[in-house]
Amino acid sequence: MTIHGLTVRADTLVVTWADTTTTDFPTIWLRDNCPSGLHPQTHERLLDLLTLDDAPVLSSAQVDEDGVQLGYADGHISFLPLSLLTGHRPGQRAADPAAIATRLWRSEHAVARYAASPIMNEDTALTAWMQATAADGLTIIEHLEDRTSAGVDVAERIDFLRKTNFGTTFEVINKPDPNNLAYTSVALPLHTDLPNQEVPPGYQFLHCLANEAIGGGSLFADGFAMAEDLRTDDPEAFDLLCNVEIPFRFHDGDADISVYKPVITLGAAGKVIEIRYNAHLAGVFDMAADIIPAYYRAYRAYMSKTRDAKYRITLKLQAGEMVVFDNRRVLHGRDSFDPSTGFRHLHGCYVDRGEFASRLRQLSRKIDAAKAA
Repeated sequence: MTIHGLTVRADTLVVTWADTTTTDFPTIWLRDNCPSGLHPQTHERLLDLLTLDDAPVLSSAQVDEDGVQLGYADGHISFLPLSLLTGHRPGQRAADPAAIATRLWRSEHAVARYAASPIMNEDTALTAWMQATAADGLTIIEHLEDRTSAGVDVAERIDFLRKTNFGTTFEVINKPDPNNLAYTSVALPLHTDLPNQEVPPGYQFLHCLANEAIGGGSLFADGFAMAEDLRTDDPEAFDLLCNVEIPFRFHDGDADISVYKPVITLGAAGKVIEIRYNAHLAGVFDMAADIIPAYYRAYRAYMSKTRDAKYRITLKLQAGEMVVFDNRRVLHGRDSFDPSTGFRHLHGCYVDRGEFASRLRQLSRKIDAAKAA
């Protein structure tokens, strides 16, 4: 968008765009974002805001081909690129390739599948798969090589792995002396992993190396969809799950990790941004006695949705398939299985949301640069 005209006020620059709309840029904002206040290599801020007047005075503004030249009463001259003014208008968030709208789903959802080789070798394929995973919270990658590290290679195509008290990677197999129910053959109700962590892991990668036992189907449900339905069906229960923190705790011989957090976390404008639900890791509820009955009712209301077939997808993962899902959104579980009927082995790891979003932004810049070349 091009600039049609400028109106200079002491405390504001009013920009009139070619479509006749206007944007007000407060003078303090203009002065704070002068490129001269950034380090030339790192682009980090160097300007100390306290060195400025409380109310800097704008005295002149002139449009040129690539932006706007500004003059201030204290003699400072700024040049602000057009891209800065168009991309960062007050009251409007800048475009972000990682800000992908979520698509809520229920049991009728068909999980999108992607081949491993293009993801590993082509940036456009990697981008398409990551965008779908961010939108749905759940995808499947097919045709992985028959080696334990094949799934890790895909995860590291995004960025570094998240290490937890279970290690950087983990094996989901039946163990003789388990410290987690995942390492047994019993059924696992729908849950999110490690809600006891200050920041639970983001995207989980579960690579199926063998699934020969009878049973052992993988269960998935969109925790955001369940939360939104609860908001509609039972607003009081929804509010309690958003506003009352409960303890989550994991402890064994090597770790004792606990936090107080709500089951549902809201972001801007009341949008659901995180689910922490794991009935096995929930601690003893210790809120005030007069809240406890109502809270249990709310907690059970969400729990009931995790048992409702209308939300649940069941998959029998095959060797060479890997399910990837947002652990802070999508609940997962497992049917029980009989280890005497065959071997079941999944290899897992995590990549946090921040690294996932970072990679999407990098890919967007790289692809845009290639198109412009």
